[in-house]
Amino acid sequence: MMDEMYVKPGNQERGWNDPPQFSYGLQTARTPQKNLLNKRPTLPDAAALPTTLPLGPSGPPPCGLAPPPAGCAPAWKATPPEGAAGRIGGIEDPGQSEAEPNLEDVVEVLERVLARCRLDVAPQVCNDMEKRLRLFKDSWTSGRLSLPVRKRMSALSQELQAGHWDQADEIHRSLMVDYVTEVSQWMVGVKRLIAESRDPKR
Repeated sequence: MMDEMYVKPGNQERGWNDPPQFSYGLQTARTPQKNLLNKRPTLPDAAALPTTLPLGPSGPPPCGLAPPPAGCAPAWKATPPEGAAGRIGGIEDPGQSEAEPNLEDVVEVLERVLARCRLDVAPQVCNDMEKRLRLFKDSWTSGRLSLPVRKRMSALSQELQAGHWDQADEIHRSLMVDYVTEVSQWMVGVKRLIAESRDPKR
């Protein structure tokens, strides 16, 4: 029978549930072995790999593989264009520019705004703002204010002069967050000055 060619009878001395022994003829008569997809590929012999890259007829490898010439900075280290320092997103950061602001210009704007507030604001409020502005001026002249603080106060005064109260208030908040130890004594007066000058009656 066909089964006898491929399957041997079970060993009589083995148990009833032992599997049958397959014939050797079945194993050799199979079709050629297929490629196993779950088998890892073997690495080539290290001795067969070339130790150097072959050079083309023109000599060295293409420029994409060659190291950059000495003295050439990588593209990601390119220096920014002149005048780009101190700018964020194309907008000048008042705290990073190196130009020294003028104290007299800043104080003149703040005192002018305070003089307009005196027409409608209670005298004790205006006197407190004036006291804070004097503290600001003393801190500036005594060298206790860093350049970023002076630059931002200059920008704040310009925004206040132009009637841009939201921008002036934003600069005030940035100073309170970034330089609270330098501005805490007098910034409350500047904040009140911004709030009072925003009043539509003026």
